[in-house]
Amino acid sequence: MTRVVTFGETMALARTTEIGSLRHASGLTLGIGGAESNVAVGLQRLGVSTAWLGRVGDDPLGERITRELRGEGLDVRAIVDAGAATGLMLKERPSAASTAVHYYRRGSAGSQLEPADLPAGWIEDADLLHVTGITPLLSDTARAAVLDAVDRARTAGVPVSFDVNYRSALAAPEIAGPILREIAERATLVFGGVEELDLLSPDAAEHLLARGVGQVVVKRGPDGAAVFTAAGVIKAAGFVIDPLDTVGAGDAFVAGYLSAHLEGLDTADTLVRANACGAMACLVPGDWEAAPTRRDLERFLAGGGDPVRR
Repeated sequence: MTRVVTFGETMALARTTEIGSLRHASGLTLGIGGAESNVAVGLQRLGVSTAWLGRVGDDPLGERITRELRGEGLDVRAIVDAGAATGLMLKERPSAASTAVHYYRRGSAGSQLEPADLPAGWIEDADLLHVTGITPLLSDTARAAVLDAVDRARTAGVPVSFDVNYRSALAAPEIAGPILREIAERATLVFGGVEELDLLSPDAAEHLLARGVGQVVVKRGPDGAAVFTAAGVIKAAGFVIDPLDTVGAGDAFVAGYLSAHLEGLDTADTLVRANACGAMACLVPGDWEAAPTRRDLERFLAGGGDPVRR
């Protein structure tokens, strides 16, 4: 049985093959990327059966997305939209220490998601629903799909995981804040960076816990992470690495956390796995390619991963 279901837009991803601006790039490598599918791949590699649903264009890029995700063992529900193209993002490395991403997704097939796209029983039969703050900012119908999915999960007693994952290019803070807060208040687990959680409320953790959220997980990048619950706060240090590409690290963190959470690990061990998965994702170019398997994770923790001591 599929344990985790998720949905959202996955796009074609073209990234430069050398350091420098896109203005002068001589080569691009083609792949795919999307927050929800990144998490789905990460979970699947860690042994958690996962399904992803999304709309793609009736074009070669849409076919590539479907093929790549199926190749990772996911249960893929790709809805082919003949009236819209697959979205595209371009990634560049202006310097050795920076990454910039440019999105071309307005009117894309992925933004056309709607409640009717989510099959009956698909959410209700899962152990967990994972959504992000990207999808509800894509369009009115996509927002309706997220709200409907969350309501269906809550009615069926299925836990909801929500990663704020705020994208300023999609909506200004004053518009995005209320939308994302409404979803976060209905979730079981909420993930976000410090600034993302501040977007929801000045005292986001306290606010969300008071409204019934079970865990608020604060992602702090190289500084590790913290989990706020009604019982208190648990923190874990990050890992010492030499990052190559940090895009997708937050998704890998979430995948690591959810996999451990579903296994019933205690919060401290769950954070260690999440931090390790996030760190490993930074070691290879791409949004999801470095998502670890169980064996990869064990090797990293046994020999290559040293927690930061602060």
